[in-house]
Amino acid sequence: MKSITLYEDKNSILNKLSPEVKMLYVAAAIIISAVSGTKLVSIGFILFSILLLSTSKVIKKTLPILMMSGFVICTVTLIQGMFRAGNVTPVFNIGPAVFYKEGLLFAFNIAVNIINILLSFCVLVLTTKPSDIIENFVRKGFSSRIGYVFVSIFEIVPQMVDTMSTIMDAQKSRGMETEGNLLVRMKAFVPLISPVVMSSLVNTKDRAMALEIRGFNARNKKTFLNEEKKSKADGIIKIVLLSSIVIAVGWRVSLWLK
Repeated sequence: MKSITLYEDKNSILNKLSPEVKMLYVAAAIIISAVSGTKLVSIGFILFSILLLSTSKVIKKTLPILMMSGFVICTVTLIQGMFRAGNVTPVFNIGPAVFYKEGLLFAFNIAVNIINILLSFCVLVLTTKPSDIIENFVRKGFSSRIGYVFVSIFEIVPQMVDTMSTIMDAQKSRGMETEGNLLVRMKAFVPLISPVVMSSLVNTKDRAMALEIRGFNARNKKTFLNEEKKSKADGIIKIVLLSSIVIAVGWRVSLWLK
């Protein structure tokens, strides 16, 4: 069954690591960068994330994500560079627009934070199946019902898109106009959407019956189809990441207490 996912199986080192380790890396990249007080740490995490994504052969899939965030970064740069309170030192001007050093530095810090967060999440989502992430939460005590809801979200939407495409082709074969101006599309909307909704309701009922047959609501302890794979590398990396987070937070707290 199709699923909404950016995951790609390149048989890389990251693909073989457990979801828990990659989630810890995301937490470390955000928390350590936030408490360190210097952007050099954030830049270091950005470079390391790029290295991980490059070795996993998924670096190209980050480009659309970064391009989408580029609009936000450009907007922040324009606003902060020109209008931020406290702007004193002019750096350059484009016509009547003057950009100031203080605002540009502030915008640079925001941009570094955004890119760091995006790339660290890319390490997780580009190398991990959504179902594996949810299964990892369920193994740790997360509600299986809520876990199923999240997994279903990734699967139901592509299923509805496929159903919509099939119904559209069927309606076209019957002579219905589905392409053209706005009025033509609005007329075709109801005959197209009604079968999609009815099909989704039938599929939902079938899913519910299938889950009941498999004892989904049983109160007994659940078992898993896939065995949990743990390696020594997972354990070592987990210890290193947790230790780094604790040390960074402890160091920052000690500075606050002085």
